[in-house]
Formats: sequence, C-alpha cells, structure tokens
Amino acid sequence: MSDDAVEPVKLPDKQPALRVMPMPADVNPAGDVFGGWIMAMVDIAGAIPAHRRARCRTATVAVNSFVFKQPVSVGDLVSFYAEVVSVGRTSITVDVEVYAERDPENPVVVKVTEATLTYVALDDKGRKRPVPPA
Repeated sequence: MSDDAVEPVKLPDKQPALRVMPMPADVNPAGDVFGGWIMAMVDIAGAIPAHRRARCRTATVAVNSFVFKQPVSVGDLVSFYAEVVSVGRTSITVDVEVYAERDPENPVVVKVTEATLTYVALDDKGRKRPVPPA
C-alpha cells in the first residue's frame, strides 16, 4: 500500500461492472478487508467484460499487475470499473479500477486498487478457442 496521503477523487463517469459493500466476515485481524477478498471481486469484475467480448466461457490465465493503493473497510461502498484494453487471438486483457466511497455523512471517494488481468476464451470442452471478431 502507498504511504501517500489519501487523495479524494471522483468516480468514473461510466457504469461499474460490480458494486459491493464488504461485511465484517471479510476483514483481517487489523480490521481491514482481506486483500484476497478484493482480488476475488476484481477477478469477477474483470471477467464480466471479458465474457461479453468473447461471447463464450472465459477463464483467468494471468494477473498481470495488481496494486493496493489504500485499505478498504467494512461499510465502504466499493465500485469496480472494468474495461477491455486488448484482444489477442484467444485472450482478452482487462483493466480494473477500484474505488471506495466512504463516510456517508461526509462522503469521500478514493481509488483503492488497480489491476490488469488476462482471460482466455474457452470452448464447451474447456479448450482455448479464438475470440470472435468484434
């Protein structure tokens, strides 16, 4: 995580792939949401545009980068924005940006995570298949 001061930002002006509020069962002993929980939600959010673009089953084949910028707390409204950034013969790479909306009485939005993941298109037998033209 970054030692930089928390810089409030605005949510992107687009529809999130996923929006969720972590619960007490999702925290570590320090009271922050587990990184693994965030990673799982990022994978789900990234899989949505990959699945839409592939028009078939997809599977995660790589986590190209993953940066935790700020902790996430119970009660934060966490929004996951996912966008296809490249398409190969059988693969689709997706960028995911994660924001937390905090403190409903004095709302603030912070960017908490950013990641890039690659998914592969699969046929009905689980074998790689070409991604169809757009």
